[in-house]
Amino acid sequence: MDVKNLKNKKVTVLGAARSGLAAAKLLRNVGALPFVSDISTRDQKAEQAEQLQEWSIPFEFGRHSQRVFDADFMVLSPGIAVKSDIVRRFLQQRIPVYSEIEVASWFCKAPIIAVTGSNGKTTTTTLIGEMLRTIYPDAIVAGNIGQPFSSFVLNSHADSWAVVEVSSFQLETIERFHPRQAVILNFAPNHLDRYDSYQDYLRAKWRITENLSVDDLLIFNAVDAELLNWVDKLNVKKIGFHINGSPQEAAWFDGKSLYLYGTKLMNVDEMILRGKHNYMNAMAAALAAGNAKVPVEAIRRTLKTFAGVEHRLEFVTEKEGVKYINDSKATTVESLSFALQSFREPVVLIAGGKDKGSDFSRLNPLIKEHVKELILIGDAADKMSKAWQGLKPIHRPQSFEEAIHTAKDAARPGEVVLLSPACASFDMFKDFEDRGRQFKELVNRL
Repeated sequence: MDVKNLKNKKVTVLGAARSGLAAAKLLRNVGALPFVSDISTRDQKAEQAEQLQEWSIPFEFGRHSQRVFDADFMVLSPGIAVKSDIVRRFLQQRIPVYSEIEVASWFCKAPIIAVTGSNGKTTTTTLIGEMLRTIYPDAIVAGNIGQPFSSFVLNSHADSWAVVEVSSFQLETIERFHPRQAVILNFAPNHLDRYDSYQDYLRAKWRITENLSVDDLLIFNAVDAELLNWVDKLNVKKIGFHINGSPQEAAWFDGKSLYLYGTKLMNVDEMILRGKHNYMNAMAAALAAGNAKVPVEAIRRTLKTFAGVEHRLEFVTEKEGVKYINDSKATTVESLSFALQSFREPVVLIAGGKDKGSDFSRLNPLIKEHVKELILIGDAADKMSKAWQGLKPIHRPQSFEEAIHTAKDAARPGEVVLLSPACASFDMFKDFEDRGRQFKELVNRL
């Protein structure tokens, strides 16, 4: 199939969330005939239905009818598992299944920097984008970050760049997706509710390298022992970053300063971002931007002014001497670990949500060291309570609003109320953004 000429090709888009809608609109704009199918009801997807009607794209809600199989290929939303019955039926009928980032990449004229990892993807992708835009004002910043890649590719051009955050779910169904730079931040257990094993999850992440050529670049975390086992087998250009002062790497941190290719880049106390995890993100971003020919001074200037992304250790407000921090993007044990290590103040922690097969007991030393009281919500509350029983006082509020008020009552001046769930959001919220925004609204109403 000529992927650059899709005129009159029938395409089923499975899932009507942001990426599905963007893919359908892109496909319509290039002459294909998309059909969108989602098992949510019409009432649940009223806004999406209105958009599809406006774009003259046929759709169905509340089911996947037989019509979905009348297709030359299918575009799969990341929330639908490849092992689901509906996807298996497509594969059994030999109908190709692609992710939205795969389809978008067919039409992207700009070279791509793809960023993956278990933690830090959104911050690093955003940071690379800020650095790129100092000299490439039309640089695209998209992907799993919340802005579908498909929404931007038709306006791309070869003398700029596209930086794309990619998840393991999106990488499962790529075929030709070809970044010129691939950034792998770390490997850590995640989404074990979706994968049969940790190795299956790693294999999905590693697909970011599948189409790299010998002239392409891999930027990797040189501290991550699991990752190094995979990197050694790859025949491409490779440069590492190291958090524990390893001058043989392209970037490293000596405890006070960041270094780039043997030269001091800056003291970290000049940065707004704090924490070793953010210093790793900064080094990865600096390497990617530098290899896109962004000047060192522009990289340094961006690191001095970049304040982070929404829902990632985001300062919300201070009330009666208590700081409220929104870290709703922290959907893994590792993310919560990084968050707790970012504070010297005692923390009243709000955690919980939809468990992804995590081992919460791995956090026990940090809970003992940093947390004053625990407020547990959602489906994972029972499992978290068992893991952390006896470490700190535990509260089990009946609602998210009650959780905020419980945290307020527990916190004293000079302390921090931290929403850092270590879980997915889908048991109580639309997504982590909805969870974070509700947190901010409730806090500001206190």
